[in-house]
Amino acid sequence: MADRHQSTRQQLDKLFFLDAIVSLVLGGMSMLAPPGIIQTLSGGYNHSTHEVFRLYGCLRIALGWILFNMRGVDDGKFRRTVCEALMACYVAQALAVIRAQFTDHSSRNV
Repeated sequence: MADRHQSTRQQLDKLFFLDAIVSLVLGGMSMLAPPGIIQTLSGGYNHSTHEVFRLYGCLRIALGWILFNMRGVDDGKFRRTVCEALMACYVAQALAVIRAQFTDHSSRNV
């Protein structure tokens, strides 16, 4: 039973590490994104869009730092809560992106 617990913990630590690395990389890229990227992605440069993109990058960097340090936490209930929160966050983000795709009025012929 102890071996199974240790194996599960190691798997979760690897998942936290992978998510942390991805978050840090995406966050850094978002923070350093030049105006040309924003212009290409949004069909024209908008300073507010660029600012939101950078702020999202800040959140991703903070999330990466939290997850990187979560690997040293021994409280199973807390680790489970973090996993549940991440799942809820990623599902909410996916739903927001999907909704945006179906409600994009600029791409429709009106």
